[in-house]
Amino acid sequence: MLADRQARSGVDVKALLRQSPLFEGLDGAVLDEMLSHFRRETWKQGRRISEQESGQRFHIILSGRLKMGQINPDTGRMVTLFLLQPGDAFDVISLLDGQPNPVLLEARDDLLMLSTPMREARRWIEEHPVFNRSFLPYLGQQMRSLANLAGDLALHDTETRLARLILRHVEPEAPGQPLRLIHNLSHESLAEMIGSVRVVVNRQLQHWQREGVVVTRRGELVIKELEKLLKKAMHLSSKE
Repeated sequence: MLADRQARSGVDVKALLRQSPLFEGLDGAVLDEMLSHFRRETWKQGRRISEQESGQRFHIILSGRLKMGQINPDTGRMVTLFLLQPGDAFDVISLLDGQPNPVLLEARDDLLMLSTPMREARRWIEEHPVFNRSFLPYLGQQMRSLANLAGDLALHDTETRLARLILRHVEPEAPGQPLRLIHNLSHESLAEMIGSVRVVVNRQLQHWQREGVVVTRRGELVIKELEKLLKKAMHLSSKE
């Protein structure tokens, strides 16, 4: 069994899965039964998976980050729909409708994952109501995230969108208010998350550094004036 192999390797898969919103509260026997149908997968940082290759298996991320985005084939411009982290799953859309999801997947770090055929994951939905109690709120969370992205793109200017993105990933209770998930992303990657381009994000961050709002240390963005950033996130504008 996968769980036995992981135990020998020193990775506590069950502990990692229990941190996932999808498996929180599951009975140990049900979780063991699910684990028996998983296999381990590793993707190297930078690996890209196209629409044609995706949608065959349901994945749970154990470590690393995965970008899900859409790209304009004519211009090459990309928008990031989700930046997934440990505990997240993909591809939820293909799981639900059985159709390929027109997204590009890219490993932002080396990824360790578990995967199972889509048909097996669909069986969980049919046979395990307790799994549905976790799955449906998770699905709602992803839908809300897409709605927020659509609202940001339609209603806010670049400065506001960037401020809102950063604030969603601040850990205010931690010393120094560090960023999680997006802490070491390039300006190009940040631009893809707000529907902009690298040069605009770079110019905006330089402006904030002159204002003392943020600073870059060892390639990571550090928030210096959280209240000022909050005010920028509340500013509405129709201009790009």
